[in-house]
Amino acid sequence: MRGQMWSRIFGLVVLGTLLFALPVFSANWIILQGTESPLSDGKPKLWGFAQIEYQYTDGDEIVAGPWTGQPMAANLIGPDLESSSTFNIKRARLGVRGTVPGFNDFNYLIDIEGGNNAATKYGDGVELMDASLTINPKPWFRLRAGQFKYPGSEEGMVPPTESHYIDNTSMAGQLLNEPFFDGDGAGTSDNTPTGKGCFHDIGLQVFGVLPFGGSWEHTYAAMVGNGNGLARSDNNEDLDTYLYWATEWVLAGKGKKRDGLKIYAWLQDGKRTLTENGDQTFDRQRTGAGFTFHKDIFRLTGEYVLADGMIPSGTDGCAVGGSLNNAGTQVASYNLLPEEKANGWYVDAGVRVLNPLWINLRYDRLNRGTEESANERRFDTVTVGLEYLINPKVRLMANYAWRMGDAPNQPDTSVANQNLDNLNNKISAQLQVTF
Repeated sequence: MRGQMWSRIFGLVVLGTLLFALPVFSANWIILQGTESPLSDGKPKLWGFAQIEYQYTDGDEIVAGPWTGQPMAANLIGPDLESSSTFNIKRARLGVRGTVPGFNDFNYLIDIEGGNNAATKYGDGVELMDASLTINPKPWFRLRAGQFKYPGSEEGMVPPTESHYIDNTSMAGQLLNEPFFDGDGAGTSDNTPTGKGCFHDIGLQVFGVLPFGGSWEHTYAAMVGNGNGLARSDNNEDLDTYLYWATEWVLAGKGKKRDGLKIYAWLQDGKRTLTENGDQTFDRQRTGAGFTFHKDIFRLTGEYVLADGMIPSGTDGCAVGGSLNNAGTQVASYNLLPEEKANGWYVDAGVRVLNPLWINLRYDRLNRGTEESANERRFDTVTVGLEYLINPKVRLMANYAWRMGDAPNQPDTSVANQNLDNLNNKISAQLQVTF
């Protein structure tokens, strides 16, 4: 009933927004991140940004089960999960991009990241994020090799500096921003993740904009990669395949703020090998489709994702991974459902009420473990945000997220539902500086 109510509300938002007859704009992230502008002078361009943030929850503890009274992982602030209220330098990224001297058809991108986030937590404190070379013989046929963002979900491809929210949706955070494990959590270890994908892979990509369509722009990308995320070689004999297509109605402008309406679809397919109890290989597939639609002071985006295989399933008892239960007989492990399925979606709307101030509203749903009734969990999040551009280089954001979770096939008195009822809302604020 609650899901139906929100679906109706956002259906009205979609309908209302579509009634406006103002110019629209969107961005082609495949081209913007993988190539240099034809007007580039060829000189190396040093760039970077820093994001400093504060996040807060009430920090409610686990209320049922073997870890009762201990901290609830979802009510602590990541990536460290040590406090429910903390300041954090989330990202500090420095990079250089440009064209190869004497070879204008070759462009490169290199950047590293510091700060305290999922990428650096599983790295060495400073993580290589992008290191790629693109060859551009034709606008409709380009080759990119190295480590970079793979083609896929719009939420994953949008640069951190351009995101309208501080946190990803639950759908992207759990189904797309892949953690890597040695086991499925069924053993006696805590099964701590060994790495994080952060929407990146190492491989080779063919992409371009097709030379037909008039005011319609058709972008494609096809990539093969290791399927092991940041700075990690492949651990099996199977490469991941990535396919992407976007059709955009281009009206005017260029770059991040050009006029247009984009509709896109994508596929990721590969295999994952768990090594904890002898090598076991499982299929992992993600597919999705969505749109971006902006109208002057309005914007509306949405995306739907299907996930098959390698579904993250939280920790035992909602506890922090590695915590002993109250009886001292079990370690809370990170769990994985290698042969389960999931799906998720979001709708995101925004309006500029003053020239530098945006008000944003996003609803996202994650349905996890949908094949076996005992595994199924449902998460709904409504996020309200303010986005204030102090100047072109400095942005201040504030978010309030109402977070709801339940095990729909279990009674309200079950351990799972008692703990999910205790999922706290979250307050976040972030200051971003770019150069």
